[in-house]
Amino acid sequence: MSDCARRATYQDVLDTPPNQVAEVLNGVLHATPRPSVSSRNVTSVLAGELYLPFRRGIKGPGRWALLVEPELHLGTDPDIVIPDIAAWRRDRMPQIPMRNAAIFLAPDWVCEVISPSTEALDRRDKMEIYARELVAHYWLIDPRLRLLEVYRIDGGRFARVGTWEGDVTVRAAPFDAVEIELGVLWQE
Repeated sequence: MSDCARRATYQDVLDTPPNQVAEVLNGVLHATPRPSVSSRNVTSVLAGELYLPFRRGIKGPGRWALLVEPELHLGTDPDIVIPDIAAWRRDRMPQIPMRNAAIFLAPDWVCEVISPSTEALDRRDKMEIYARELVAHYWLIDPRLRLLEVYRIDGGRFARVGTWEGDVTVRAAPFDAVEIELGVLWQE
C-alpha cells in the first residue's frame, strides 16, 4: 500500500454489501463473493466431521473450540480475516468469547476452502498473516480439484506436510487422532 493510500477500516467492512465477504488484509479492503454452495458444503461437512471428536470429545480427544467463519482481528493494526473454519485448543481458549463480534486470539488451526475468487488471497495474503500470527496448522481445500493441502508452521513460515486428492482417507495434523474420508467432502 502506498503512503498516500488510505488504510481500510472496520467501517469499510461494515459498509460492504451483505452478499460479499469483506476482509482487511495488510490494510487493503478485499470484498469477495459469498462462498458458492459447493464451497459451503465442503465447509459444513468438514466442520461436522471435526465437531463430535474434537469439540465434543465423542470418539475423539475433544479439547478444541471450532468455529465456522469467525471474524478474526489479528495483529496490532489489525488485519480483519474471515477464515472458512478456525479452531483453538481449549488450553488457549477455554471459553468462546460470546460478547464480541470479533476474536482477537489467533487460532491454532485454520482451513480455507479456495475458489477462483479467493485462491490468490488464501495462498498469499492470508497465509502470510496466519504465519505472522504463528497459526500452527493451515489447511487449503480445493473442491474443484478435490484436493487437501496441509501446512504446518516452521520457523515463522508454512511448510507443506501433505497433499491428498480424491476420495482417500487421511489422518492430518492437528486432527490426526481420527480418519477423515475426503470423499464425503465432495458429495452433493
